[in-house]
Amino acid sequence: MVPINAPQKTSLDTRLLDALSAESSSTRLQAALAAGTHPDPRFVETLLARCAIEPDFYVRDMLTWALTRHPAEITVPALVAEVRSEQDQARSQALHTLSKIGDGTAWPAITRSLLHDANDEVARSAWRAAVVLAPAGEQKGLAVELAAQLGRGDRNVRLSLSRALVALGDVIEPALRPGLVSGDPAVRAHARATERLLRDPDAAFDADIDEAKRVAALGPERAAEASC
Repeated sequence: MVPINAPQKTSLDTRLLDALSAESSSTRLQAALAAGTHPDPRFVETLLARCAIEPDFYVRDMLTWALTRHPAEITVPALVAEVRSEQDQARSQALHTLSKIGDGTAWPAITRSLLHDANDEVARSAWRAAVVLAPAGEQKGLAVELAAQLGRGDRNVRLSLSRALVALGDVIEPALRPGLVSGDPAVRAHARATERLLRDPDAAFDADIDEAKRVAALGPERAAEASC
């Protein structure tokens, strides 16, 4: 029996493509590893299709790695097309892979609708990709788009947004100002936590977020009294 990662091209092609849809996640993982170890442009379409439906995180990560091993002139246009998919996972994985490739020609594909996507995982992937791909002249505008979503989602979503903002550097300071004086305690606390991370990457993110929950539960006046 010829193993999946064998170098024989003729047998590898069919067996590898079949293995990418095998029932066993370990088999799919090995197949994705083989596709990256022996790059072949003919695999790109199948790798992308698998990214859209693969349920296992580790296999998805290996699929992304396999795609990064193929020529950018082949993968980037295909990934750019994929970010317009109606499937949430297809968009998310394509954006994630674009952030790993880091080819700036993909920047125009990072649209406002992706940055504000209703699906949190798609939006998080878009934030990360945008930070990697944005040219210097676009960073201020990107900071504004990201800061407009302060207070969004659960802790993981908020931390992802803060990290994306902080990765842009000091350019985010003007974009944070509206959030710092927002009437919404969750937005205000998120802005404050982000500003603190910008100044001190080792700062505890949860402190201000927990305070926001306390204020929301008690109301501003009672929260102020309780802190006295």
